[in-house]
Amino acid sequence: MAVGLTIIMLLTAFGLALLAAPLAAEAQAERPNRVGFLGPAEERVYTDPLLRLRTRLRELGHAEGKNIVFEYRFAENKYERLPGLAGELIRKVDIIVVHASPGTRAVKQATSRIPIVMVGVGDPVGTGFVTSLARPGGNITGVSNIDVVLDGKRLQLLKELLPKLTRVAVLRNPDNPAAKVNFRGTQAAALSLGVDTQLFDVRDRKELESAFAVIAKARADALIVIPDPLFLSQQKQIVNFVVTKRLPSVFARNENVAAGGLVSYGANLADQFHQAATYVDKILKGAKPADLPVWQATTVELVINLKTARALGLTIPSSLLLRADEIIE
Repeated sequence: MAVGLTIIMLLTAFGLALLAAPLAAEAQAERPNRVGFLGPAEERVYTDPLLRLRTRLRELGHAEGKNIVFEYRFAENKYERLPGLAGELIRKVDIIVVHASPGTRAVKQATSRIPIVMVGVGDPVGTGFVTSLARPGGNITGVSNIDVVLDGKRLQLLKELLPKLTRVAVLRNPDNPAAKVNFRGTQAAALSLGVDTQLFDVRDRKELESAFAVIAKARADALIVIPDPLFLSQQKQIVNFVVTKRLPSVFARNENVAAGGLVSYGANLADQFHQAATYVDKILKGAKPADLPVWQATTVELVINLKTARALGLTIPSSLLLRADEIIE
């Protein structure tokens, strides 16, 4: 009798195990992929770029709340917070999308295991994020905005706008690992064009206001803003300054010109987030970051704000207007 009862119990347990196995597999299959995002700037800076990222992922078959969920972290221009925020994300997500070199550095230092898709990084090789663009190696791939080859061209644009240009002020955030490389490109162009540069290192709004005071006294002919998330967040303050002081300005991001800056020349940030979604999709489907070549922006936009030009008393050369991808009236 005891033997028969034991057999019945074993058969029952075996049957329950068979039933439980597909249920467990189904539960595991329904677990959504967790995508983290780390932005060095304020949340509002990323409204349009993140919309492009999410829209493209939806087009690729990822339904938010069903098979994909997002975790967002924003450093609010306090780059010292980035390592802590990166540490939070790696405990919660399967893949991380990160903007700009300061954020990418923090995530790279936080994990060598979780896949990372960087966006808006000017020189991924020079900053040590990847071994090469064709074969990144490690756990990082993504999108380069090729700023490293555009910095000198922005100064050339200013010279074309202002043939008598001799002295230019340059804003740089030294906490950005790409900023030193960017400034070298500006310096090289300045040397060939016979233009003096005055560098201002700015890490926060207070230092930005101090730089404004010195630039106003130095009577620079123009201002160049080396790309950094901080300067996207502070674009209104920068634009108010250059318009008030009647200072021609050139930026990397068209968002700065839409806010009232004079000229921008660079890759579209929202387009880069759109491209990053393709990498996220491939990695979630099994691809390894080490095998996905870093995508370099192929379209560089020249945007000119004619309203600002009129306020500054400038006449934009027709050669520049013909080359412009967008003219803001």
